Amino acid sequence: MGELIHKFHPVIIALAAGCFTWIFTAFGSALIFLKKDFSQKLFDAMLGFAGGIMIAASFWSLLSPAIEITQTYHSFLSKFIPAIGFLLGAGVLRIIDMLLPHLHLGFPANESEGIKTSWHRSILLVLAITLHNIPEGLAVGVAVGSTAQGYSEATLASAIALSLGIGIQNIPEGFAVAISLYREKLSRFRSFWFGQLSGIVEPIAAIIGCSAVLWAHYLLPYALSFAAGAMIFVVVEEVIPEAQRNGNVEYATGGTIIGFLVMMMLDTVFT
Repeated sequence: MGELIHKFHPVIIALAAGCFTWIFTAFGSALIFLKKDFSQKLFDAMLGFAGGIMIAASFWSLLSPAIEITQTYHSFLSKFIPAIGFLLGAGVLRIIDMLLPHLHLGFPANESEGIKTSWHRSILLVLAITLHNIPEGLAVGVAVGSTAQGYSEATLASAIALSLGIGIQNIPEGFAVAISLYREKLSRFRSFWFGQLSGIVEPIAAIIGCSAVLWAHYLLPYALSFAAGAMIFVVVEEVIPEAQRNGNVEYATGGTIIGFLVMMMLDTVFT
């Protein structure tokens, strides 16, 4: 697998990985064409599954390598780098969350967040999933970019596992936004179209993340932990509340556990 890094520029690989995860979002959105009735319990379990994968990926593929890299540094203060990056990631997502108009899946219109706007509810729903996808794309790009820095803790296999894991969890995310839009009386095609469009930010964010760590290699542990903090913020602030809002706590929790195990096994198998 290491031959890929020598044959293709890391930014190209990051773009491909981001497009790969975007395709999974489109696949999930396309499920809207298959059925007329949708189980809320299954819907909430799928959201929990997505959250579980994001939690596991945040540690196994991002935080753990960041911690291991800083262990090679001699300065005592460098041991705080993962914590600083983690807090920055959560903080930046919090600022975006406060500013970007969006509406969580399953929430009434009067509970929209961000700057108040007259935008249609369907647009706010798409923006909510787009917000989910920003840290996912960053995580993929940072993971790919880290493989070019020569650290044994950051491998292409781990980056592939992360991309695959995020791609898998994008299936329920894509489906979630598509079915939510369908319930807003959009046609199936328009629900699919806007659902897949919410994932277009992932290849863009992947390029940004990869370019950042290539431009300044010392940013790598910051970038890894930044992406982890951003993803954990999204899970705790949005995904889990959305999954449990309808009272299907046991289904959402079960989905979260299964998602965590899937990502953990992917990371184990690929590394």
